Amino acid sequence: MNRYGTDGKRGRRGTTALLALTLAGGLLLTGCGGDDDASSGAKDTTSDSRGGSAPMPAPDRPRGEGEQRYDGGTSSGGARESGEGEKNGDSREIAPDPDYLSTFALDVDTASYGYARRTLSEGRLPDPSTVRPEEFVNSFRQDYERPDGDGFSVTVDGARTDDDDWSLVRVGLATRPAERQSERPPAALTFVIDVSGSMAEPGRLDLAQEALGTMTDRLRDDDSVAIVTFSDEAETVLPMTRLGDRRGRVHDAIDGLEPMESTNLGAGVETGYETAVEGRREGATNRVVLVSDALANTGDTDADTILERVATERREHGVTLFGVGVGSDYGDALMERLADQGDGHTTYVSTTEDAREVFSEQLPRHIELTARDAKAQVAFDPETVAEFRLVGYDNRQVADEDFRDDRVDGGEVGPGHTVTALYAVRTRSGADGHLATATVRWLDPDSRTPHEESGVVETDALDDSVWDADRGLRVTATAAYFADALRTSDGGYDHGDDHGGSLPGAPGLSELSERADGLADRTEDEDVRELAEAIEDANRLA
Repeated sequence: MNRYGTDGKRGRRGTTALLALTLAGGLLLTGCGGDDDASSGAKDTTSDSRGGSAPMPAPDRPRGEGEQRYDGGTSSGGARESGEGEKNGDSREIAPDPDYLSTFALDVDTASYGYARRTLSEGRLPDPSTVRPEEFVNSFRQDYERPDGDGFSVTVDGARTDDDDWSLVRVGLATRPAERQSERPPAALTFVIDVSGSMAEPGRLDLAQEALGTMTDRLRDDDSVAIVTFSDEAETVLPMTRLGDRRGRVHDAIDGLEPMESTNLGAGVETGYETAVEGRREGATNRVVLVSDALANTGDTDADTILERVATERREHGVTLFGVGVGSDYGDALMERLADQGDGHTTYVSTTEDAREVFSEQLPRHIELTARDAKAQVAFDPETVAEFRLVGYDNRQVADEDFRDDRVDGGEVGPGHTVTALYAVRTRSGADGHLATATVRWLDPDSRTPHEESGVVETDALDDSVWDADRGLRVTATAAYFADALRTSDGGYDHGDDHGGSLPGAPGLSELSERADGLADRTEDEDVRELAEAIEDANRLA
């Protein structure tokens, strides 16, 4: 994946990646309301979203040997199957320069932001290695236009920063609203619960027990639940059990959980997947839910071995993983890798309210999948863009040429989700016209049929200032700037840092705190208020 475009000419690759762009014929410019969340329970933060709809011009150069022509099919808002689309005589004639492509697997994780907030509230700055900007950004639900059926809508907008010629460009993807409980497929959930000694700390096992008890009462009669515990060894304390009139049996198993000894996470994951496969139900959503501080210290602690077990079961049986992190000491990196290999996502809970939201609201509502192996590719126009950088997604990069290789793993996304990717983009001086086209590709969760949808943006769609843009983009920018600051050891901003780097127009933490506080006052949004408080804590500790 190429994260930067440059002014100079780079050596050409042996072959040029084919990007058959699907243009939105009538991209809707205003977002719609909804009751669904990203994955953290955050509230709506966007009042409107904008994008352009102009075709991408051909680069002003002859087509070199090995370059591929392509046709730009148009879309009227529905998902397009790969290979569909009319040939358009005035569409772009040359595939985009691969140095101006950016490709990544979708990610709806939010654990990094939740854990950072917990750490700051305890008077400590988070370890920079645990800060993933995309998880900060995706902790806030956006009011993007929703598609009618399975798949995605694509919204692209942006705004100028205080740095000359630099802008922040936002790519927003959204799935359809979640079905009502009665309309979704049944679920077969295997809870793998850490009962090691460290889970005795208040706010760990006790939090999970309370939330699981509430969730058990809210699931449907035709849902099934299994419970596996692990400390120094793993044990299936409840085989897959159809709820119906057996809820009391599930409550008894939950109430009987007690902290024990060491953390044999490998044994827990292995037994959990064995139990999930044994109780697997055709036509149901089969998922493993891992609740742990992910501090493996006994048995198989090798991450790659544990991950391979998860990957194998995912490939053979389609069982996905949802990781729920707990505890002031938390193995963030291991939990994230487990979820990535298990085609799932992670979140972090530190309060009773967090736990109830995750187990009682989010999990039941987002049990089903609407897209498998979802990937996004953004093509920047070399005539208007001098360079660009994707903010975060460091562990989710995909080779540009693998965008349409459906054997390459992407991300799994359910209904009611939004995914946001933010780019720092330097436009060429005086540039005018097409800026970028974003395309998302996914597989139907049942038939594995590939589909694509695209959205575009032009230079004149960029707001004059990121701080005067619609509130959703302002929240996105604030969260990204916050993560950027936390990833630097001294709280400063070094524009030459290639790992996370520094975003253009980045304010100091003091100024960012003031802007976040004002944004929270104007939006009257509880989640934005929590963001402002976290930034204030960081400013005080830096």
